[in-house]
Amino acid sequence: MKHILRKTIAIALLAISIPSLAVSAFAQKYKAEKTTDHGVDIVRLTDAAAGVEVSMVPSFGNLAYEMKVHGNNIFFFSAADVSELIKGHGAGGNPFLAPWANRLGEMDFWANGKKYTFNTTLGNIRSVTPIHGVLLNSPYWEVTEVKADGKSAHVTSRLQFWKHPDLMEQWPFAHEYEMTYQLAKGVLEVRLTVTNLSTDPMPVAVGFHPCFQIPGILRDDIMATNPARKVVLTDARQVATGEYKPYDLPTPFSLKGQALDTGYVDLQRDAQGRAHFTFESGGKKVEMTIGPKYPTAMVYTPPKAQAACLEPMAAISNAINLNHEGKYPDLQILAPGAKWTESFWVNSAGI
Repeated sequence: MKHILRKTIAIALLAISIPSLAVSAFAQKYKAEKTTDHGVDIVRLTDAAAGVEVSMVPSFGNLAYEMKVHGNNIFFFSAADVSELIKGHGAGGNPFLAPWANRLGEMDFWANGKKYTFNTTLGNIRSVTPIHGVLLNSPYWEVTEVKADGKSAHVTSRLQFWKHPDLMEQWPFAHEYEMTYQLAKGVLEVRLTVTNLSTDPMPVAVGFHPCFQIPGILRDDIMATNPARKVVLTDARQVATGEYKPYDLPTPFSLKGQALDTGYVDLQRDAQGRAHFTFESGGKKVEMTIGPKYPTAMVYTPPKAQAACLEPMAAISNAINLNHEGKYPDLQILAPGAKWTESFWVNSAGI
């Protein structure tokens, strides 16, 4: 009788432990952790089943600098390591561009009928043609959540723009950014929320500058697809004029010999309003999908680099000033107290 009782208890304990082990193994599929890389504090997201790892450095523009697929980084990354990157020795990854992406035509901008002139003595305006905003390498990001469960892993960070006088001097709208990198089923989602805390409407002209590579493949051997119907025309400084021409490349087209730094609009979209871009060669593919609040995409082929960039943007270059001139009616305006949220997604195959 005692033998039977012991056997019954053992079976019951086994029945409890097997689901527990299964839950533990399932939970390990995704991991989100604060760690270090070459002495730099980072956050790493892991999808073990898909073989994907995403690493980002909050203190340097909240930059995701690696998206490794089976150990191969599909983000272009020219620095020796992340510690060299933050010293300025290289580039790559997924830079965030705000409060405006790409170029402005002048050293000032118009909003709500008022002209604002940049303070060039602060050192946070890049070049005589202001480009890529003031947050490119910002140390002001704060990590608010690092979490993994059975479905995904993510890290969320916040930048309170209104707290920093050197930023408000250039862009006098109190606002905040919240950015989430989420990894699920091998797909990276980059979700951005902008909250307007000011008493005035605020233009939304943000963007990202992700650069990609296909490991082991030369750029000249890559075929690209672009769902655009129109090309943004620019002046000699590559500043948009507010005019367009029909899209003039085949589908797909070869990157060989292409020197692109070109904006595209009127994107063909799926039933969810998303536009799909691809780079592909030798059975290997990198795809980027952008949400409907990114009406513009830049395609850039950096000189002397085996990389190509697909840049989702909330507006064309110089959109803020073109809107004032009546040449760009599509500028998105965020009302006081309102939020703007949009995502883009990166995935790969055959890598």
